[in-house]
Amino acid sequence: MEVLNRPQLTHLQVGENLKVLQIEAVADTGMPEHSSSHEAVIVVQEGKAILKTKDTNYILRKGSTMLVPAGLKHSLTIIKDFKAVAIMATDSIINFNN
Repeated sequence: MEVLNRPQLTHLQVGENLKVLQIEAVADTGMPEHSSSHEAVIVVQEGKAILKTKDTNYILRKGSTMLVPAGLKHSLTIIKDFKAVAIMATDSIINFNN
């Protein structure tokens, strides 16, 4: 699958220790391989996506949650228009591998 555009990331709230990002993406798009400097919690609000790691594919759909460990290289493929929130440390940095 060719990545046509990346999901939109919007800061919803930034506190002293945590930040909340809104993730929105349309079907047939994706996010290339990346990792975060700190662990993150993903809470899916709408849609469906596949979070791919070296060893496993995880299906993310409305109502699901996932704890993504710090440093885990992963990509995201959007199957159905997707909306989620990511909760992570305020000083977390997303590192793209390309």
